[in-house]
Amino acid sequence: MEKQNHSVVAEFILLGLTESHELQIFFFYFFSIIYIAILLSNLIIILVVKLDPQLQSPMYFLLVNLSFIDMSLASFATPKMIGDLISENKAISYEGCMAQIFFLHLLGGSEMMLLVAMAIDRLIAICKPLHYKNIMSRRICIRLALFSWTAGFVHSVSQIVFIVTLPFCGPNVVDSFFCDLPQVIKLACTDTYVLDLLVIAFSGLLSLFCFIFLFISYSIILITVHHHSSSLSKALSTLSAHITVVSLFFGPCIFIYAWPFKSFARNKVLAVFYTVITPLLNPIIYTLRNQKMQEAMKKLRFQNVSST
Repeated sequence: MEKQNHSVVAEFILLGLTESHELQIFFFYFFSIIYIAILLSNLIIILVVKLDPQLQSPMYFLLVNLSFIDMSLASFATPKMIGDLISENKAISYEGCMAQIFFLHLLGGSEMMLLVAMAIDRLIAICKPLHYKNIMSRRICIRLALFSWTAGFVHSVSQIVFIVTLPFCGPNVVDSFFCDLPQVIKLACTDTYVLDLLVIAFSGLLSLFCFIFLFISYSIILITVHHHSSSLSKALSTLSAHITVVSLFFGPCIFIYAWPFKSFARNKVLAVFYTVITPLLNPIIYTLRNQKMQEAMKKLRFQNVSST
């Protein structure tokens, strides 16, 4: 009864990516293929790392966690978005909408912290190679992974606790393909200026600070490699790919959550980057540009062929 007093909206309508029927059909097939590729590529990474004893190092342990988060991040809204592209009913329940917001910030916050942990791992490996095994022990890796999930959970709860108390008494059309704070907050039947500031403080600044830390970390790594290695071009190529993926993930997050007061049409495109594109690029970057991963995949494929 108390919930009804606070919210009379039982469901929200998602406008999706486009109203064009031709584009909806194209996007249906396009994102279906992309989603399957995300699941398969990240599952392959997890499988290869688990089966190959040569990949039992901190970097690959964190990479497995990243792959799991990427699969989850791509799954919290993409399947419904794909279904809505060929469905007349694009509604989502109030509870479903709140769940999407919770899991988006849980997974997004966890991935941010995990990317920071992976940067720390590479920073120690390159700047302190003699002490790397002692510093990045198995226990520390597990703690870093647990910290990433804990930080994501705390961040998500801090977001959802404010929005579930908002009254929704009329407008229920969300101009996106999933529920998120900036779009849903606008539908509340109350002044949300303070809540907009909280979104900036919790999401916008978190994204910005993590991105700045990663940028500084990768800069230190490049400088160190430049002074101690002759293969700068190879290191630069690998790290530039990592920086590109990090930018594609953090850039849209910073843009969307640092300016929640206004909604832009391109926000939908930006949201696609950190919910669909980045989960696809991560396995490509961390496998195609990683010689050990390539060798492990070839070995696993050869073993399967030999066994048959």
